[in-house]
Amino acid sequence: MSTEKKTRFLTGITTTGTPHLGNYVGSIRPAVRASLSETVQSYYFLADYHALIKTGEPARIQRSTLEIAASWLAAGLDPERVTFYRQSDIPEIPELTWLLTCVTGKGMLNRAHAYKAAVDRNQAAGEDADFDVTAGLFMYPVLMGADILMFNAHHVPVGRDQIQHIEMARDMAASFNHRYGNHFVQPQAAIEESVATLPGLDGRKMSKSYDNTIALFASRNQLQKQIASIVTDSRAPGEPKETEGSALFQIYQAFATPEETEQMRRAFADGISWGDAKQKLFERIDLEIAPMRARYQHLIDNPQEVEALLLAGAAKAREVATPFMQTLREAVGLRRLGSETRSQSAKVSKAQAPAFKQYREKDGLFYFKLADGKGQTLLQSRGNAVPQKIAESIAQLQREGISALTSLQDQIEPVSDLDAVRDALETIAATVAAAASAQP
Repeated sequence: MSTEKKTRFLTGITTTGTPHLGNYVGSIRPAVRASLSETVQSYYFLADYHALIKTGEPARIQRSTLEIAASWLAAGLDPERVTFYRQSDIPEIPELTWLLTCVTGKGMLNRAHAYKAAVDRNQAAGEDADFDVTAGLFMYPVLMGADILMFNAHHVPVGRDQIQHIEMARDMAASFNHRYGNHFVQPQAAIEESVATLPGLDGRKMSKSYDNTIALFASRNQLQKQIASIVTDSRAPGEPKETEGSALFQIYQAFATPEETEQMRRAFADGISWGDAKQKLFERIDLEIAPMRARYQHLIDNPQEVEALLLAGAAKAREVATPFMQTLREAVGLRRLGSETRSQSAKVSKAQAPAFKQYREKDGLFYFKLADGKGQTLLQSRGNAVPQKIAESIAQLQREGISALTSLQDQIEPVSDLDAVRDALETIAATVAAAASAQP
């Protein structure tokens, strides 16, 4: 199968702690499953640059890098089938971060969840809004955008609370493409709806921040103790129990088959004791995790094996990143002196090509239009108060071509020359495909 027909998935985990069941269910397991498909090309990375934002403990980052790499490998990741690398081994990623920084609005970054949460905490404490907020925290979404766009990922498996970062990456791609030509595809969030966010021991999202996690590769005894500490209500054995809002039931559902889940649902209704329910949960999780433990421990005991795999993966990743970064450098004007003729030729070629333009009018609404090489408007949108909706419509037209007009008919003005629109969209699609084919 030709590589350009494959769907590219990309996923990463920040190296700040020991992997837990939430990481496994929400990221590792679905990503590893996706990597087994012949129609999918997968990129997996250890986000150690991101870790610098969250911790100042070098030993912790190093240990976490080993534990996360070992977890992925033990869970079935095959480095021969995928590109498996450490973020800091790809110097093109921070370079792309800077290019994206230069096309990303500060207003968008002001709305990032992590930054807003820090500002809210400071204001609640009576501090200056930006007290103790680093530029790294503020720019976190741009670095994540670079991770995704460097390899033109089509899908990024994330929890529902991470969707905003994918939306921001889409905005960065659209902004860069609008200014410098079509180089990036529009990534999509890939969410496993039933287990997008796994609850922890206290019912809140399972997170190292809350210290409510269940370690992925805890020993059997440790796993059983951690599950026994899951907070439940005071209903006695024999009393019907609610599955809605039950952390125990949600965790069970993330590991069980639909049939097993339905059996547990009936057991809740019949008044199963919390002790018996926790035992069933322990047995079901251990059934899936136990076969992986030996491989995990071997890798932890032999870190040089993991290091060799990561360096090999970085070499594979840079076969893509290095030439693509050179293309992007050329696009933004970081060129060798004396290349004016080629630059002028590129400008002429770009001027003759059809293109989308996204803009804002005096009425405060956002619009887009599709113009041919002579600047003639072929397709005109109606106004929308949400710029993201305009970007999504453009992406849909780029992706689906003329067939997208049916679903977008309420958002665009009537088309006078359908053939001209079709030809323009096919030209744009070919440009996008050419850029995508440069990626494996």
